[in-house]
Amino acid sequence: MRERYGGGVSAGDEQGMLRSLALAAEAAAADEIPVGAVVLDAEGRIIAEGRNSREVTNDPTGHAEVNALRGAAASLHSWNLEGCTLVVTLEPCVMCAGAILQSHISRVVFGAWDDKAGAAGSMYDLLRDRRLPYRAEVIGGVEADAAGALLRDFFGSRR
Repeated sequence: MRERYGGGVSAGDEQGMLRSLALAAEAAAADEIPVGAVVLDAEGRIIAEGRNSREVTNDPTGHAEVNALRGAAASLHSWNLEGCTLVVTLEPCVMCAGAILQSHISRVVFGAWDDKAGAAGSMYDLLRDRRLPYRAEVIGGVEADAAGALLRDFFGSRR
């Protein structure tokens, strides 16, 4: 099991992860892959949330992170989310990492590592790639056991 890496975790990050875990559980109850995400403003307040919705919307971009980013942009009336933090239960994939960078999110806090498709340090490290024009601070492994358990239970029941 990997240990947490990155900077410090704030009280807002912890509360954001608890809400993200609840959203992931809601996704599982709706037969979606259990991933939940919230966006925190600079003061650590939740301004948007999302959960996986690909099955219900038939939208391949219906990942929790993308849904939360869309909500945050609408809430702030701006695509530029600099100063905000994305808290998500699973390490973002390549698509989500691209959306994170395009939105200028400053920090990403995630729970479980994704050794098959992770783009924040596992398979790829797009969020901190110095070749790209924008980077985000990454803190991984926050509540990793709880986030991983949701995923294991979900996929275990389908095998």
